[in-house]
Amino acid sequence: KLIIMKKYFLIIATIIFIANIISGQDNSSDLRNSLRFGLKAGANFSNVYDSKDQEFNADFKVGFAAGAFLAIPIGKYIGFQPEILFSQKGYKESGTFLTIPYKFTHTTNYIDVPLLFALKPNALITLLAGPDYSFLVKQKDVFTGGGFTSTQEKEFENDKSVLCFVAGIDITMDQFVLGARAGWDLQNNNGDGTSTNPRYKNVWYQATLGFRF
Repeated sequence: KLIIMKKYFLIIATIIFIANIISGQDNSSDLRNSLRFGLKAGANFSNVYDSKDQEFNADFKVGFAAGAFLAIPIGKYIGFQPEILFSQKGYKESGTFLTIPYKFTHTTNYIDVPLLFALKPNALITLLAGPDYSFLVKQKDVFTGGGFTSTQEKEFENDKSVLCFVAGIDITMDQFVLGARAGWDLQNNNGDGTSTNPRYKNVWYQATLGFRF
């Protein structure tokens, strides 16, 4: 997980460097002091890891992410950005059991509510970080092996919540916003908000394209 995080932040640093060059050439659309509402959609690249650092091998899973955000200026250089998103997370696993190959896909649908502090060094870049409250809505598990497929689905009330942390960057070009996020759970959970086994935490990387009104 640390290696992936280092690669993610290296990419972010490269984006910031390029964006600073572009921003220095054109500041005609500086809207950092404006209240802005926006919609965005994109994809999550999610996985899980064992909270006790024991070996747990799983593959990343692609899921849908979409929602709305509100950019609230506190000043020209800082602000507050609450968001509400439908966010699919989970993981994929494959292997062999008693010489029979199998595949397992775990999909969780969350309503994510990130409450993000915004740092705006220039008109193009917004750096964001803060807590994220995730409310589990639905879980789907699909197991396939030996020609047999089993599907289990379960819906949850909104009291199944997990505290997370999210950090990322928005690149704003006129009314369009290109967003990148990294998020991970701060609480142990087994997908339904409890602390029983299997003990894992969600980790996800998110890419979205948004439009500000």
